[in-house]
Amino acid sequence: MLNLLNIFRKDKIWDFDGGIHPPEMKTQSNGTPLRQLPLADRFIIPLKQHIGHEGELCVKPGDHVLRGQPLTFGAGRMLPVHAPTSGVIEAIGPHMTAHPSGLAEISVFIVPDGEDRWIERDGVADYRQLTREEVIKRIHLAGVAGLGGAGFPTATKLKGGLDSTRTLIINAAECEPYITADDRLMQDCAEEVLEGSRILAWVLQAERVLIGIEDNKPQAIAALKRALGGANDLQLRVIPTKYPSGGAKQLTKILTGKEVPHGGRSSDIGVLMQNVGTAWAVKRAIIDGEPLTERVVTLTGEAVAQPGNVWGRLGTPVSHLLHHAGFQPQPKQMVIMGGPLMGFTLPALDVPVVKITNCLLAPSASEMGEPQQELSCIRCSACADACPANLLPQQLYWYSQGADHDKARAYHIEDCIECGACAWVCPSNIPLVQYYRQEKAELRAIDLEAKRTAEAKARFEARQARLEREKLAREARHAQAKRKVSASEQDEIAAALARVKAKKATGIEDNADAAPDNAAAIAQREARKALARQRQAEKQAETEPLSRQAGDPRKAAVEAAIARAKAKKAQQEQDAESQAADGIDPRKAAVEAAIARAKAKKAQQAQATTESADASEAVDPRKAAVEAAVARAKAKKAQQAQAAAESADASEAVDPRKAAVEAAIARAKAKKAQQAQATTENADASEAVDPRKAAVEAAVARAKAKKAQQAQAATESADATEAVDPRKAAVEAAIARAKAKKAQQAQAATESADASEAVDPRKAAVEAAIARAKAKKAQQAQAAAESADASEEAAAPENARAAEAADARKVAVADAVARAKAKKAQQATAEKHHAAAEAETESQSVPSTDAMTPESESVPLAAAEPESADAAPVDALVDARKAAIEAAVARAKAKKAQHQAAESADTDDAEARRKAAVAAAVARAKARKAQQQTGLED
Repeated sequence: MLNLLNIFRKDKIWDFDGGIHPPEMKTQSNGTPLRQLPLADRFIIPLKQHIGHEGELCVKPGDHVLRGQPLTFGAGRMLPVHAPTSGVIEAIGPHMTAHPSGLAEISVFIVPDGEDRWIERDGVADYRQLTREEVIKRIHLAGVAGLGGAGFPTATKLKGGLDSTRTLIINAAECEPYITADDRLMQDCAEEVLEGSRILAWVLQAERVLIGIEDNKPQAIAALKRALGGANDLQLRVIPTKYPSGGAKQLTKILTGKEVPHGGRSSDIGVLMQNVGTAWAVKRAIIDGEPLTERVVTLTGEAVAQPGNVWGRLGTPVSHLLHHAGFQPQPKQMVIMGGPLMGFTLPALDVPVVKITNCLLAPSASEMGEPQQELSCIRCSACADACPANLLPQQLYWYSQGADHDKARAYHIEDCIECGACAWVCPSNIPLVQYYRQEKAELRAIDLEAKRTAEAKARFEARQARLEREKLAREARHAQAKRKVSASEQDEIAAALARVKAKKATGIEDNADAAPDNAAAIAQREARKALARQRQAEKQAETEPLSRQAGDPRKAAVEAAIARAKAKKAQQEQDAESQAADGIDPRKAAVEAAIARAKAKKAQQAQATTESADASEAVDPRKAAVEAAVARAKAKKAQQAQAAAESADASEAVDPRKAAVEAAIARAKAKKAQQAQATTENADASEAVDPRKAAVEAAVARAKAKKAQQAQAATESADATEAVDPRKAAVEAAIARAKAKKAQQAQAATESADASEAVDPRKAAVEAAIARAKAKKAQQAQAAAESADASEEAAAPENARAAEAADARKVAVADAVARAKAKKAQQATAEKHHAAAEAETESQSVPSTDAMTPESESVPLAAAEPESADAAPVDALVDARKAAIEAAVARAKAKKAQHQAAESADTDDAEARRKAAVAAAVARAKARKAQQQTGLED
């Protein structure tokens, strides 16, 4: 009794919710046995015929292949494909494949050679000699995939259920109308199907194997029972005909009573399912060693004259199969790959047969009926009653239409098996399965994008974490390196710091190894520059005389003397700088460096001017002698001035303001000497040489040089011994400038008159005496002006502060007074020029006091005695009475000029004297401008 109960419990079947009973239409094709068709003219093998990625190509166009030779290779879900026959690879390119989208995929085009030769097959008769892993590997290399319609790689599916599968189900239900491929396969190849089922059961180590088959296949049931015989390792279960009982979840529920959880797999409940065709392909791959190159395809429909099941080679065009089945196309004929409920319409008939192609349906117009217009949903709930997955098709339809992906996912649209039962029963003719497929595709795209985003985020976070770790490690290394500083290194650092402090405390004199400060470095750099300039000047002095044209020996001697004087002066400057380098003051060093640069520049300019003047004018012996004397005098004067400056610098501390005054004095002297030299050279080059006049000019030059030297010494001694009164210095500077201006104007007028008229002996003697007196006076005025300029520059800061404090109106008054004086001086100069012209006319007949006025107005009383002394050698040529008159007039006018200057100085009030510093600067500028204008008029 107990055994009967166990047997009853084992044979029990369950039912699932929903389902429909459409017309089966299987008798059209299941009555004829399987048959082989001739080879097609060309085979098109898509690289992807399964769920997953396509494999990598291992052939190229032009290769000759055999049947069963792999065209691709790969691992995991990258399932290989094989050549369906022997032939030559014509091309590799995109072609339309068996998919509802009709998109093109990479395919291999093979032209058969007609021999249909196999590769060497290495089947194993006793598969138990192999390990389970080896069997799975052989299944993978054979390219076996699920032939029931899904196309999932069999080897991958077996790997997932190695340790958890207790029940193996062989799906032989084949519930969809028109399809009879599995039915005919079981009728003709029942032993191979059962042998493949045993191989799968051995690999999975399943406790039991159930073969589920619908009761509408009596011939197949009989064939399986005959093949089983008395074996009880495989259990044949006959189930009622109901669509879609062939679904994985539905058949599992029918045979085991268990439901696959939402979002899970059948392996989660210890169940693994394989199709009848897959079991047959496994037997061929393991025992026969044949890869998957063909499958059973049902050719049915009223448009086919010879319906039935054939062995279709993978890659055979659909048109080739239909042609051999007697396909008679009608207007608007359609061909469906798959069944009428789960299949899809082919876009063209050159689509190849693939591993999931189980049926080609060519219905007539009467079978399809009239096309029905899609109407609105009437909420009849017929679709919900027919759904075998217990879903709400009406809600899923609304969410799919409204692109509400979250709600569609919440209503488990992924559990839809796309059986088409809902669309079959819908009274509004709504193609619900099409909407569900579209929504699933959109959800897959969203999930893929989210996956990519998550991967990118994970990569970014990993990179940030890596950078943070590297940063922490780097900081740790730095901290460790700091901690590794030994005590000896610290002592060395402390010793170095102590040495630096000792050097700073000792000073430059006590520590010669210490680095000098900035001032010493500047002084040394300037000394090196001066030495370089000296060497350059010496080199130029040595090379230039050789490159010149042949000249006068005396002129060469003069140039050599000048060069020696300049070299000696530069050497003295260098010695002075080197002596003062030890106790140098930064400000003093800067002043001395500026003076050295100015003197070097002056020497270069003077040499260039001398060379250009020497090259441009003709050489005169007497004029050369005069120039040589002048050069010697200037060199001597410069040497004395340098010696005095050096002694003063060495004897007293340097005051920044005094250093600035000395620098200004040096610049003023250099500028005046340069202007005087240029004026002398221009005058010498412009006028013709007269022997007597040359002698007079030579005497004048000697007197000027001597007087300038004396005035220089007197000025320097006066500057060193007494303090400078700013107001008095300003008054004296103004007087000296006025006198110097008058002397220069008178000298220019005399020289122009001498050049324009004929030379008279007596008149020449008189003019020579007058010229000597004027030159002497001009030299004295120049010396006084230089001392006044030095005093003014020394008192410039104090005068500037006083001027800023003065009232603006007083400054304006002083400015007006200065302008009036300058204007008056210009008018007096014009009158003197006019009087000079009249004096030259009257000097030939009768001496007149008025005629002597222009020359004697500017001669002071102190100059009367030198004038008479210089005129003594020419008394025999000058009338006594005329000389006496001229001397008296000169003395009177000089005395008058002196009285006027004294009165002008006494009448200035205290307020004007305080503003003398400001007014003096304005007066100097205007006097210089008036002098320039007078020179232009002359």
